[in-house]
Amino acid sequence: MLLSLAVRVQAQVGGQRGFPFLELPTSAKQAALGGINVTAAGHDVNMVAANPALLNEEMDGQISLSYVGYLADIKQSHAVYAFNSEKLGRWAASINYLSYGDFVERDATGMELGTFNVNDYTLALTHSREMEAFTIGATAKMAVSSIAGNQAVGLLADAGAVFKHPEKDLTVGLAFKNVGYLVKPFDSGKRQEMPWDAQLGISYKPVHMPVRLSLTAHRLYQFDIVYLDPNAQGQLDENGNEVKEEKTLGDKIARHFVVGTEFVFSKNFQLRAGYNHLRRKELRLDGNSGGAGFSLGAMVRVRSFELNYGSAFFHPSGATHYITIATNTNTFLKKKSS
Repeated sequence: MLLSLAVRVQAQVGGQRGFPFLELPTSAKQAALGGINVTAAGHDVNMVAANPALLNEEMDGQISLSYVGYLADIKQSHAVYAFNSEKLGRWAASINYLSYGDFVERDATGMELGTFNVNDYTLALTHSREMEAFTIGATAKMAVSSIAGNQAVGLLADAGAVFKHPEKDLTVGLAFKNVGYLVKPFDSGKRQEMPWDAQLGISYKPVHMPVRLSLTAHRLYQFDIVYLDPNAQGQLDENGNEVKEEKTLGDKIARHFVVGTEFVFSKNFQLRAGYNHLRRKELRLDGNSGGAGFSLGAMVRVRSFELNYGSAFFHPSGATHYITIATNTNTFLKKKSS
């Protein structure tokens, strides 16, 4: 089904759960770091979608817009704004929208009846609280999938915790993602499990090196996430030998990890790279993996605006490009007041 196309190409293990679009990266930075990261926050408010505990004071007043075009007419937009209230604390509100384009509607005989559209969206509200070196956060969100007016609705939550070393540039993060319930399934549809996940990560920047390294483990609730295509068994390779896929311990472990790297040259310029082993193994073609699983990105800040770019290879044939632009509204308010 086209509704889950964007994620099913990412991981076979995720195709049996509802709202699979919730597992997609929402911003350029997250995409550039391999798609999964629960520790590399900084001042990028978009990382709140990765772990609600990453919401911090550096994000106060920041507003950000992201856009990405996937296959065919599939497009994703994401907007987020963070603010701090003396009475209510620190919050972030966001909306994520995916459009799959227009489709031709036909009756049982094949006669054209018109067109219909397919889309997904989420509305989310995040709150975090700092307690010395620790920060805890939670996100409440409503997810809606719509096909020709037929809607499925889910209520979900994310919860996370982050530890930041008081002296070193060291961050440890834990996040539980998309825990919830399908309130309303599609008409005549089955009630599906939500795409929940448990993720644990660490980021570290050595004192005298302009590099921050991140390692994130995901799908911690299930050790074996290796998918073997049953149709591949019994096939012959180019030498006439039978293809026999086998699971190895090393591959089982590696599929749980995502590696991200940030080259921090200055506060105005950064380069990023990532590698997602699960994505590479699931998306490779027979005899050709190409760049699947790898990702690249960059950040450039000009005056009050910050431009982020991310390029993630979801398929050996090419990459998907993310654009994120952000600014801090407090900067403009200060200028007006002065």
